[in-house]
This record gives sequence, C-alpha cells and structure tokens, in this order.
Amino acid sequence: MEFIMVMLFTLATIFFLKKWFCFGSKKLGLPPGTLGWPYIGETFQLYSQDPNVFFASKVKKYGSIFKTHILGCPCVMISSPEAAKVVLVTKAHLFKPTFPASKERMLGKQAIFFHQGDYHFKLRKLVLRAFMPDALKNAVQDIDSIAKHTVQSWEGRLINTFQEMKTYTFNVALLSILGKDEVIYREDLKRCYYTLEKGYNSMPVNIPGTLFHKAMKARKELAQILGEILSIRRSTMKNNDSPNDLVGSFMGDNEGLTDEQIADNIIGVIFAARDTTASVLTWVLKYLAENPSVLEAVTEEQEAILKGKEGQVLCWEHTKKMPLTSRVIQETLRVASILSFTFREAVEDVEFEGYLIPKGWKVLPLFRNIHHSPENFPDPEKFDPSRFEEAPKPNTFMPFGSGIHACPGNELAKLEILILVHHLTTKYRWSMVGPQNGIQYGPFALPQNGLPIRLSLKETPSTLIQ
Repeated sequence: MEFIMVMLFTLATIFFLKKWFCFGSKKLGLPPGTLGWPYIGETFQLYSQDPNVFFASKVKKYGSIFKTHILGCPCVMISSPEAAKVVLVTKAHLFKPTFPASKERMLGKQAIFFHQGDYHFKLRKLVLRAFMPDALKNAVQDIDSIAKHTVQSWEGRLINTFQEMKTYTFNVALLSILGKDEVIYREDLKRCYYTLEKGYNSMPVNIPGTLFHKAMKARKELAQILGEILSIRRSTMKNNDSPNDLVGSFMGDNEGLTDEQIADNIIGVIFAARDTTASVLTWVLKYLAENPSVLEAVTEEQEAILKGKEGQVLCWEHTKKMPLTSRVIQETLRVASILSFTFREAVEDVEFEGYLIPKGWKVLPLFRNIHHSPENFPDPEKFDPSRFEEAPKPNTFMPFGSGIHACPGNELAKLEILILVHHLTTKYRWSMVGPQNGIQYGPFALPQNGLPIRLSLKETPSTLIQ
C-alpha cells in the first residue's frame, strides 16, 4: 500500500513539474498585425495618408495592440491610455527612448533623448532648472520683444506661417539656451543648424554631395561654434555666477559635463524646441481663424490684459491671466496631435498584455489615437477648448509625453505661444490664403502648404497701441 502511495505521489509530482515547466517555457506570440514589405514595411501607408485613418483601421482590425514595420524597424503600436502608462511610466525602465541611428549621429550620442539612469536624471535636472517657471519669469520680457519684432515683420505680407514660426521658435530657443548672448551668435548658429536639419530625414550615406554629408559637416561646425561660446563663457563667468539660461545651468555647480556633452544637448534642445512648437503655433492660427467665436473670446481676454498693462511690458503675471487662451493651446495640442506617437525600444524581451515584445523592437504609444478616441473625448474631431474646463481623464492627454522622459521644455513652449497669441490677437487680423482642407505629414502634421496667411494691422484706438 505504501509503495502504491509513493508511486502516486511521485507521478503527481512529475505531472505537476511537467505542467510547471511547460507553462514556464511556453512561448508567447507576437501581437497581431502585418509587417508589410521587407525593410520598407508599412512606412508608405502611414505617411501617405491621414494617420488617423491608418491607426483607426489597424485598431479596428487587430485591437489596441498590434505589430507593424515602419522606418526600417519592427514595431508594436499601442493605443490604450492604460498601455501607454505602462510603457512611459510604470515600466519605463524596460522601454528606452530611441531615434533612428542617423538622427542620433546628427544630434549627438550624449543628448538627453538617448539615455536612461543616472546620466539622464542629471541632464533632466539641469534642463528643468533652466526651463521651470522661476527661470522663465526673467525671460518673459525678452520673449515679448522677439514676438513683437516677429509679427511686425509680417505686416502686409503673404507669409508661410510654419516657416515664420520656425524662425520665431528658433530665436526663442537660442534665448533660452544662451541668454542675451544669443544675438551675437544667432546668424552663425542659424546657418549651421538650418543645414543640419535638412539631413534629419535623409538616408545615412556619408558621401560628398548627399544631404547627410552636408548635415554632418554643418554639425561639426556647429559644435565648434558652441565650443567657442563655452570657452568665452568660462572666461567671463565669475565665481558661482551661473546665469538662468541653459548654458549656465550646464556649466554651473561643477556639474562636470564635457564640452561635447553640452554641445550635444544644446543641439538636442534646439531640435526639440523648434519644429514642434512652430507646428502648434501654425495650427493655433488656423483653428482661431476657422472658429470666429473662439477668436473673439480670446481677443477679449487678451485686450483686457493689454488695457491693464498701462504702458508696461508684458510680464509673467499677465501670462497667468490667460485661461481661455491656455485652453485653446490645450485643444490645439489634442486635435492636431503634432506628435502622432513616440518611439521607445524594448531593452529585453517583454511580456505585454499576453504578447511578446522582442528585445530591440520599437514600441510606439499612439498619442494621436488616444487624443482622438471618442471614449476619451466626445466628438473628438470638433475643436472645442471648453472641454478643458475640467481636467481630462488620466493618461488620455499626453501632448508632451509622460513619465521621466516627458518634455522638460513644455512650460517654455506654452509661454512663447501665449505671448505671440497676445500680440497677434490684440494688434492684428489675419486671413488664410488658398486651399485649407489639406494636411501634410512629414514628419509633423501641418496645414496644407504651411498655412499661407496675410497679416494686417488692426485699426486700433490709439489708447490701446503699445
């Protein structure tokens, strides 16, 4: 009897261990979806149509998580707020930020975008120190001056809104990086950076005559100019004298950053601060022009501030009295969804919602899909700033990303938009020129042809002219 009991116990143990090992070694499958053509994948399908259509068709067919292949990389796309939070916040250590290798070479391998851990934490602290409200308060008057001169240069002209906004955001970025010294170096930095950016989306073929080769030459010259600026700054800085600009933050408190590290991060900040903010500003002008009642309400809010200034220049306290304009910015960020998604890369094999995400695969939280879901925002295609009178549901509004890699410059971006809108709505009126139904993607969503507009000075009572 004992022998039978031992045999039964042994067989039960073997059965249990077999089941346990089988479960532990069970291979997870990849998420559903298609990878498209070799190398090209589904890149053309994504970038040749409204991304809302591409994403919606995929979600309808495969669900909120699916695989695809874009820009030469196998990817897993996720479209639920809960999944986005996992990738960006709760398990961010498993998904590192990533860019195509060619862009990494152009921006610089020491830039904040490409790192995790202690080095990233240190850089983020330094960037935030220059871009938090306490530092930005001192920059309002200088940004105000840049905004005034910018819109004055548009008077009576037909302009390409996006291109002009790129110039404005570039100048503001240099101000935040170099302080008032930016005027001295602006033209040389602009010449080099404008050549560099033309190569961002080029094939990484470093042969003379190619866009990539020209971009890398410009990048080398840009680093040399920045090195000279750092050398001059060191020779003129007094003990414990760290200006509020980004260079001062990088160089202060014996942070121990090399010139190469500082240069990489300056170039990275210009990259992050320029085109995205310029795109948002372009859409703000379009949505205001298409919604006269919203434009009228924003104008009333801004004119009340103008009257209250009594000859003073715009200051930080004034920008805190623009709640409706701030909601217009939020709704623009939601509807336009300048960044349709962000790139992360699995640092190891990851089990995710019952599927396998292999190490090295890209993982893309779909901000655009989340922002345009009727479950998160009723009637999502309608431009309605009033929806932000109440806070949106958690993890449903992420225009600047989320978690430890969220954009550290978002306060600067909102500030420069508020200031430019103040001058446009109080002193000018604008009209859009040409077809307005088209949207172009490359890589940011933009109104057709960069939104050509004609700007004219209002017949404003002299008491309101500053």
